[in-house]
Amino acid sequence: MKTNIKATNLELTAEIKKAIEEKIGDLDRFLPDVKTPLEAYIEVARETRHHQKGEIFYAEVNLKIIGEVIRAEAREDNIFKAIGSLRNAIQELLGKYKKKQIAKREKAARIVKEKGNTISA
Repeated sequence: MKTNIKATNLELTAEIKKAIEEKIGDLDRFLPDVKTPLEAYIEVARETRHHQKGEIFYAEVNLKIIGEVIRAEAREDNIFKAIGSLRNAIQELLGKYKKKQIAKREKAARIVKEKGNTISA
């Protein structure tokens, strides 16, 4: 998977980059049927809006898959927690995407089978 990482109001350290690659870099294994390489645009940031006490960190991923974009975001008080929450959110969305693709494939197969039965009858 190709990953592009952007940091806003935050220094992108080697630890943060490693955490992102460990947590988000292997998401393509959830979609083994997709033959084209996935592109992930990841942004990590320190929130500047002071709506809560302390520092709030933000992580967002936009995952491009064959003409579609799957997007998730997470806000936590620790950047590593935000990255972990982001992984859980995007993993859930990928599961829904995969189920939707399977349903489309099965529906197309049913239509083909029904048309085959009506032609031969």
